[in-house]
Amino acid sequence: MIDRSFVQNIVKNYDSSKISIAALGSHSALDIMDGAKSENLNTLVICQKGREKTYAHFTRIIDDMIILPKFSDIMTEKFQQTLISKNSIIIPHRSFTTYIDYDSIENALKIPIFGNRQMLRTEERNVKKNQYYLLEKANVRYPKLFSKPEDIDRLVIVKVMESTRKIERAFFTASSYKEFNEKAEKRIAQGIINAEDLADARIEEFVLGTYFNFNFFYSILHDRVEFLGIDRRLQTNLNDFTSLPAKQQLEIDVELQNIEVGHMPATIRESFLEKVFEMGNKFINCTKKEFHPGLIGPFALQSAITKDFELVVFDVSPRVPGSPVLMMSPYTHYYHGESFGTGKRIAMEITEAIKEERLDEVVT
Repeated sequence: MIDRSFVQNIVKNYDSSKISIAALGSHSALDIMDGAKSENLNTLVICQKGREKTYAHFTRIIDDMIILPKFSDIMTEKFQQTLISKNSIIIPHRSFTTYIDYDSIENALKIPIFGNRQMLRTEERNVKKNQYYLLEKANVRYPKLFSKPEDIDRLVIVKVMESTRKIERAFFTASSYKEFNEKAEKRIAQGIINAEDLADARIEEFVLGTYFNFNFFYSILHDRVEFLGIDRRLQTNLNDFTSLPAKQQLEIDVELQNIEVGHMPATIRESFLEKVFEMGNKFINCTKKEFHPGLIGPFALQSAITKDFELVVFDVSPRVPGSPVLMMSPYTHYYHGESFGTGKRIAMEITEAIKEERLDEVVT
């Protein structure tokens, strides 16, 4: 792991009046750029050749756009020095950790990252200190795990990735070992998944409940967990299928997938907020013990609320969750007198850190 003091020294040598907020041109870059611009920070989006057209439309919020042959070229020494010369701070999102491997992020990327870089890997379920480990240590309920399909004794969700598009999900449900094998074999034959990925898949109890993606922000400057708001995910082709009348659903033989393609805003009953805050605080306190100095900035706990009003977390995002609809959230308004998204909350923290000469505290 690159020494934090090394990164902090880079930030201390930055021109604090010319800080640039940088992000890969994917996932939630527009939210990040818009938030930075609202706080009068310089913005820089790093695009992969052929994927820059979207960002060319939004010149109001993007000051600088750099196009690379591949996203991973950010790791070249020359480009890293270019970003450092521009006083850049990288804001990590899911595409960042998809296109740049964790070993490079942890050991070779010299550019300061807003947040805790050693926590990014915890999102993966196949590492020792993963999200299940953290939820267990935090005493936050998560679904029952099954180490092998032969043990399936209830409805489960098999979390496996697509065989060709590794960033997309090919999750499927099963309620028995027999059904698991039938569905797995069919998907392998269709080329949706492969046997190697299936062997690494995680099998979780399918928790019946209403799904919410709870978005938080931990301010290290104020030592405070803020609840930014809720989004719900639009998924293809699952949402399209469930919108059909039951008669048509029974007549159609189609393999269902839950690939996220969009977001919807939501709120929660006020009487549940105490449980939401408790969950967020317990998670942050755990990360402080396990990954000093703990999680910094945005994170999300994707959860289900059961009929017994239990909150069960089935996915953790230890970085920008990617929910632009938070701009409509009432909860940021309760804190700050205006509604805004994750990007602006990050920029507010960075701006405050600059003013207080504490920028080194928010990066790793």
